Amino acid sequence: MITLQNPDINLVSLKICTRCIYDERVPAIHFDDEGVCNYCRQVEALVGQYGTGQTKGESLFLAILDGIRRAGKGKPYDCILGVSGGTDSSYLTYLVKEWGLRPLAVHYDNNWNSPIAVMNMRKVLNGLGVHLYTHVVEKNEADDIFRSFFLAGVAEIEAATDLGYAYLLRKVAAEHSVKYIMEGHSFLEEGITPLGHNYFDGRYIQAIHEQFGRCSLETYPLMTFSQFLKSAILHQVKFIRPFWYLKYTKEDAKALLSQKFDWQYYGGHHLENRMTAFYHSIYLPQKFGADLRNNNLAARVRNGTLSRAEAWADYNTPPPIEGDLVSYFKKRLDISDELYEQVMKAQPKDWTAYPTYKKRFERLRPLFYVLAKANLVPMSFYLKYCFPAKSST
Repeated sequence: MITLQNPDINLVSLKICTRCIYDERVPAIHFDDEGVCNYCRQVEALVGQYGTGQTKGESLFLAILDGIRRAGKGKPYDCILGVSGGTDSSYLTYLVKEWGLRPLAVHYDNNWNSPIAVMNMRKVLNGLGVHLYTHVVEKNEADDIFRSFFLAGVAEIEAATDLGYAYLLRKVAAEHSVKYIMEGHSFLEEGITPLGHNYFDGRYIQAIHEQFGRCSLETYPLMTFSQFLKSAILHQVKFIRPFWYLKYTKEDAKALLSQKFDWQYYGGHHLENRMTAFYHSIYLPQKFGADLRNNNLAARVRNGTLSRAEAWADYNTPPPIEGDLVSYFKKRLDISDELYEQVMKAQPKDWTAYPTYKKRFERLRPLFYVLAKANLVPMSFYLKYCFPAKSST
């Protein structure tokens, strides 16, 4: 294993993966005899399983497309497509139409979208003639959930958005009798985020909001354990991630989108939403000493689009911060300057400090393995949630 010196963290020597830039601070990381981290090995295994960017992957995905067309015959839509205005979902929308599918685009609006993201969605969807279904969580509810997670002192301030979005996709698919949901995630471009700072399930969200919230939840789509299983087992809705099978690069996607739709880049990975920007550029780095940019940077090193030296330098450069984002956050969530400083300086709490479904997921690992192999739950859910995990604190 190599050891690198990072001048931005007081010349402390860190054990760093010999293949990517994940270091010993990454939750649940370990290194083999060659100094390669378990996350790089996980990516290797997924490439072998899905044939990503190879003939095997293309063949597997062509068979999936045939299944989508057969299942959607005679229906207005043959697949559900989550959209945000970001690179991945915008490019996937373009590809889905190129493949001759009839998607219904679904957007989860937590009232924190950036103007650029809204414009991007409009340009791409109108340009391709794709119908849009938008679910807007009432502003006070969405903000109350964010405020609750901030006061709880845990990292997953965006957990409710991630889970609400996933459940919304399932609900809309069931309502329209659509059996396939398309997602724009690429493990080669983004990696699979370590569990330490991004756990979420319905019980977790419910427990934290019950303890710290100030209003009832009427418009937020909370996914309970039973609803999760009902969607996977009874409705048989399949989650398909085409970029797990096909060759995909974000840079090529951005170039095409800009050329065809006058689509605009929003300045950084996951920065198309202002709460997401706060989470990535301020909350995680300043309170938890974590920077999730290493997920994307490490992925780019693995796939050869960025050198280790360049990625390490980028990772150790402070993330870009929108000028008024902290003041906007405090005003929106009714958080005083004093309370903000108190929470940000308090000892961080781990997701294990609150009730979750995690032990249920682990006990039912064989079931979720079968569901993941059948694309009825994402494979990333099985890999991250169905095995015991150490506390990240």
